[in-house]
Amino acid sequence: MLGVVLTSGGMDSCVTVAIAAQECELAMLHISYGQRTEKRELKAFNDIADFYGCRRRLTTSIAHLAQIGGSSLTDNSIEISQADLESKEIPTSYVPFRNSHLLSIATSWAEVIRAERIYIGAVAEDSSGYPDCRPEFYQAFNKVIELGTRPDTRIKIFTPVIDMRKSEIVLKGVELGAPLHLSWSCYKNEDAACGVCDSCALRLRGFNEAGLKDPIDYAKSI
Repeated sequence: MLGVVLTSGGMDSCVTVAIAAQECELAMLHISYGQRTEKRELKAFNDIADFYGCRRRLTTSIAHLAQIGGSSLTDNSIEISQADLESKEIPTSYVPFRNSHLLSIATSWAEVIRAERIYIGAVAEDSSGYPDCRPEFYQAFNKVIELGTRPDTRIKIFTPVIDMRKSEIVLKGVELGAPLHLSWSCYKNEDAACGVCDSCALRLRGFNEAGLKDPIDYAKSI
C-alpha cells in the first residue's frame, strides 16, 4: 500500500513519517508556501527522505499564500511574536486555510500514483490552536476527497499524532527511531533555532516533559 506523507520537515511531520513507514510504502510530499524558513525546511525534508531511503518524493510551491499574506510566517511586516503557550488566541503564525491547500495537492498526487492514504502531522491538543488542525477539519476533508475524485478512488486522510501531546510525539519518535535531529521546527531562523517562537517553545516543552534533550541547536529558549 502506498501513502503520501505531507512532510514540512518539522518534528511532528518527522514522527508522522516514522509512523507511516511502519504501515505503507512512502511517497513524501513537501510544499513551500513562501514561509521565512522555506530553504531550511526543504533541507530537513530531503534529509528525512534520504534517511528513510524514499525515492518517490515531490517538492512544489504554493507561493501565492505569501502574496495573500495575513501571517507572520509569510509576511515580513508582521512580527513573529514570542510564544505564549497559555494564550487561547490564534497566533499571528496562523496561515489562513493553509492545510486545505496542502491536502488538495496531496490528494491530486495520491490519485495519480494510486496512493490509498494521505498522512499529515497535524496536532490539535498541545499546539498553537490553528483551526485547520482540528480533527473535524480532516473528517470533513475526507468527504471532500470522496466527492471530488473518481468513483474508484479510495483515499483517506490519516492524522496519527493529532491527539498526542508534544511529549508523547517526542517519545513516539524515539521509540520508532525517527531522525528528530534532522527535523526543523523554528518559524524564524534558518541557522540556530530561535527558541522563542511558538513552534520552538512547544517543541522544547515536549522534550522537557519527555525528560530528553532536544538534539538541535538553539540560539536561546524561554
